[in-house]
Amino acid sequence: MAETSSLTIDPRSGFCSSNSTFYSKRIPFPLPSNHSLDITTFISSYPHHGKTAFIDAATGRQLSFPELWRAVDSVSAALSELGIRKGNVVLIISPNSIFFPIVCLSVMHLGAIITTSNPINTSREIAFQMADSKPVLVFTTSQVVPKLAGSSLPVVLLDDDRVTTEANSQVKLVTTINEMMKKGITDRIRARDRVYQDDAASLLYSSGTTGVSKGVVSSHRNLMTLMQFFPHLTFPEEGEQTYICTVPMFHIYGFGAFAIGKLTAGSKVVILSKFDMHEMLSAIEKYRVTCLPLVPPILLKLVKDADMIRKKYDLSSLQSIVCGGAPLSKDLINRFLEKFPTVEIRQGYALTESTGFGASMHRAEECRKYGSVGLLSPNLEAKIIDPGTGTALHVNQRGELWVRGPSVMKGTLIYN
Repeated sequence: MAETSSLTIDPRSGFCSSNSTFYSKRIPFPLPSNHSLDITTFISSYPHHGKTAFIDAATGRQLSFPELWRAVDSVSAALSELGIRKGNVVLIISPNSIFFPIVCLSVMHLGAIITTSNPINTSREIAFQMADSKPVLVFTTSQVVPKLAGSSLPVVLLDDDRVTTEANSQVKLVTTINEMMKKGITDRIRARDRVYQDDAASLLYSSGTTGVSKGVVSSHRNLMTLMQFFPHLTFPEEGEQTYICTVPMFHIYGFGAFAIGKLTAGSKVVILSKFDMHEMLSAIEKYRVTCLPLVPPILLKLVKDADMIRKKYDLSSLQSIVCGGAPLSKDLINRFLEKFPTVEIRQGYALTESTGFGASMHRAEECRKYGSVGLLSPNLEAKIIDPGTGTALHVNQRGELWVRGPSVMKGTLIYN
C-alpha cells in the first residue's frame, strides 16, 4: 500500500489527481503482525462468549462456538492421520451445510488448501476441476458420489453416518465427517507444519466471464483482511445480528461471508442447504433473522409477492438486505421500500480475485445513494483504466476497474 500522508486526496471522492488513484475513505485497519499465523487460528482468537455460530434451517441442529472449535480440532486431527499436509489440496463438493465451515477451517488449519465445487456440476465439469486443482482427498455427499465413479481419490461422506458397501463400490470411501468429529482430545495433532500468512489457503473458481472458470488462489493474509472487515459492518444500535445464508458456500460470497466470515463478528448464521423461497421466509420468521443476503431476481420476487408474503410470514425481525451479483434499479429499490419500509437495502461489489473485498454500503445515508455499490473497502486502492490505452482515467470517466490491496489474490492456476 502506498504512503498517503504526502498526497493530496479529495475528501469527497478519495481521488488523488497526481497519481490518478482512488483511496478508500473507510478507516484502515492494521493486519496481524505475526507472520506465522493461519486463518483458522486467527478467527478462533476472537471472543465469542459461547453463543450459537450456526443453525441448520432444515433440521434445527445448532452448533455453538465451543462446539465448532472442538469439531475443527477433531477433524484437523483426523485429516492429519489420513496424511493431509501443508500444501495439499482438499476438495469439498457439497450444498450448504453445517459441516461446510468445519471442513474449510480444519483443512486451512493444517496449511492445506481448500477448493470447492458446485454439487450440481456434471461429472465432466468436476473431473476438469479435479485435473486442474489436483486434490488429494474429497469431502462430498452420497448424492454426488456417483459423479466421482472411477476416481481413485479417498472420499469422506458428509451426510451419512456410515460407509455403505454400495457407495464404497463406486469410490474409495474412507470415513464420514461424523466419525472424524468423534476423535477425542488425546487424538489431536501433536505437531503440524508451520503455516504463514502468505501461504495459499483457498482455491475458489471464478465465474469465468472471460472463458472457462479459473482457479483463484487466496492466501491466509487475504482471508484475514476480509475477516477483520466484518466486525466493522455491525453497529451497537442494531443489536445482535442473525444472518441467513441463502447463497452457495462454494462461491466466494457464501464462503467468505458465511462459511467463515461472520465468525469474527460473533454473529449467528442460519444455513439453507439450497435456495427455496418458502424455506427462506419460514427460517427468517422462526430464527428472527436480521440480515438477508440475496441477488436481484429474489428481491424482485419479494416485491411481486409482497402482499401474500406479509400475510403469511412474520418478517418483523428483518433489518437489512444485502444485495450483490448485479445492480439494482432505483425503481425496484423504491418498490421494495414501499412494501417493506423498515428494511434497509445495502448493495456491494466484490470479486473472487479480491477475496470478497471491493465496495459496500454501511450506514443508512449510504444506502440512499441509488445506483451506488457504496464506498471502496478499507485498505484498498483503485484506478479506472482505459482498456485500449492503459491510461489511468479521472473522476466520472468510464473504464476498467483495477484494485490493489492486502485482499487481492496470490494468483490463478495455469490450466493443465
